Amino acid sequence: MRDERAIATFGEGLTPIVPLRPPPGAEGLVLSAKDDGVLPTGSFKARGMAVAISRAAELGLRSFFLPSAGNAGLAAAAYAARAGLAVRVYVPRNTPAAQRLGARTFGAEVIEVGETLRETGQEARRREATAGAFDLSTLREPYRVEGKKTMGFEMFEQLGPTELPDAIVYPTGGGTGLIGLSKAFRELRAIGLVSGTPRLIAVQPEGCAPIVRALREGAPRAVPWEDPRTIAPGLLVPSPFASERILEAVRESHGGGETVSDAEIREARGTLGRAEGLAVSPEAAAPYAALPALVRRGVLREGERVLLYLTGSGLPFLSTDREPGGPPVPSPG
Repeated sequence: MRDERAIATFGEGLTPIVPLRPPPGAEGLVLSAKDDGVLPTGSFKARGMAVAISRAAELGLRSFFLPSAGNAGLAAAAYAARAGLAVRVYVPRNTPAAQRLGARTFGAEVIEVGETLRETGQEARRREATAGAFDLSTLREPYRVEGKKTMGFEMFEQLGPTELPDAIVYPTGGGTGLIGLSKAFRELRAIGLVSGTPRLIAVQPEGCAPIVRALREGAPRAVPWEDPRTIAPGLLVPSPFASERILEAVRESHGGGETVSDAEIREARGTLGRAEGLAVSPEAAAPYAALPALVRRGVLREGERVLLYLTGSGLPFLSTDREPGGPPVPSPG
């Protein structure tokens, strides 16, 4: 940024890193979590949108569009409002009502179309082909990933070079966060502040796991997932854009991947709420749910420092949470 007057900010950054008790089956880990659910608009998407919207405003752009599972659209709407710009947000039909209403509250036009983010993105780009708005989609412009790399910079600032985690377990949908983390640690190594990179572990739901499948098969890119299904809308990304870069980020760190069931995600949300006081989104619960399997397979080892990345707050989901066969309940589980 050359013109500070173009910066749109709500004071985002430096989210807390909190210690956690490991779940059964992962007791030997030294576990912590970085909670981006406390960021403005309730998710890690604030990081990328703060930079993308600010830079776009500096360059003279006035209107934008993007497909979103909810969090990115909410963040884009808030930061566009802060900058005095216009944005259209295209969301799948199953997007939580709180996120749709939130984006509208910030002045965005919200258009519901498609069942998955891939379908939504295809329809958004078809409709916007001649509209003149700029596409803020994941990895289709260079600045959102620049905002995402602050995740790694903050870990270094908060923990120091000797206490960085051995592994970061990350919920993976579009995958920009993994690319941002990889870029952050690569830059920190280049200037001599760190000597290595935490292993990056991608976690996806069993019903939509194109990145984990590609990692297990040694494939150079992800193949679109057939019949994608999950309760975690932000992880319902059957064909991540630039999957080659996501896979490269994980492999360069000597990391890996794991899948979890929707039932395990629900259980993890409940445990994090009752045992830790953390209201997390289904996406953010997935890394916690994956820990026992990662320990069983030897991906994570006793005594290692492991950081879970909690990408979003569970508050937008509270109105839709239900006990099996029962009425909605005011809890994150």
